[in-house]
Amino acid sequence: MNTSNQLSTMQRWSDQSAALSTRINRWVELICAAIIGVLIIDIWIGIFGRYVFELPVTWAEELARYLMIWAALLAVSCGVARREHVAVTALLHRFPIHIRRWFDVAIDALAFAFFAFLAYFGIGMTEQGATQFATIFDMTMMIPFAAVPVSSALVCLQLVLMGIRDFTVAGLPAQFAGDE
Repeated sequence: MNTSNQLSTMQRWSDQSAALSTRINRWVELICAAIIGVLIIDIWIGIFGRYVFELPVTWAEELARYLMIWAALLAVSCGVARREHVAVTALLHRFPIHIRRWFDVAIDALAFAFFAFLAYFGIGMTEQGATQFATIFDMTMMIPFAAVPVSSALVCLQLVLMGIRDFTVAGLPAQFAGDE
C-alpha cells in the first residue's frame, strides 16, 4: 500500500470517527437539554408549591437531584467529544506539537482507564440499586445509579472516537501528513 492510499484510508477513519462522535454527541446534548428542561419545570413546581400555594411538594427536590445527576454525568461525554474536558494545558502548550501529542495520548489513556473503571463497577452498583428504593418515589435506585455506568461508557466511547480522529491524520508524521 503506498503512502497516498495509507493517507486516504487514515483520512476515512478519521472522518468516520468524527462523524460518529458528532452524531452521538448531538443525541446526548438533546437528552441533556430535555433533562435540564424537565429539571427547570420540576424546580418551579417545587417553588410554587412551597411558597405560592403553601403545599409541600416533597417529590420535587428528590426528582431534581436525580435529574441533575443524570444531566451532569451525561454532559461529561459532550465535553470529551468537543475536547473541552478538564486538562491542565498551560504547561502542555510549552512543548512542541509532536511531544504534546504523546501527552494527549497519555491523558486520554488515563481518562479512559478511569471511566472504564467507573463503568465496570457502576454496573455492580446499579444492580445493587435494584433492591434499594427512593425515599419518596416508589422507584428502585437502579435508574439513578445507572447514570454512572451509562455516562462512563459514553465517555470511553468518545475518547476512543476522538483518539481515532486526532491520531489517524493529525497525528501522522510530517512525511505522511504534510506540513503542520
